[in-house]
Amino acid sequence: MSIDDLQEQVKKLMDEMDGLEEVCDTLPQCQEDDGCQTCETYKKIDVLNGKIAELEEKIESLMSEDEEDD
Repeated sequence: MSIDDLQEQVKKLMDEMDGLEEVCDTLPQCQEDDGCQTCETYKKIDVLNGKIAELEEKIESLMSEDEEDD
């Protein structure tokens, strides 16, 4: 997979996460102190954050490999 493909995946995940965050801000349970603990939307956001972090690590790894090849 190329760096551009990975960056595109990160962009799509971030867009999806932004949409979920907008929904999360409107949920009644988000007004409570421990609302995030029980929120399914927040759990999805957390999973997306993990996927984004993994992809960004792959991008950094590929970029460093490209620099070493030069």
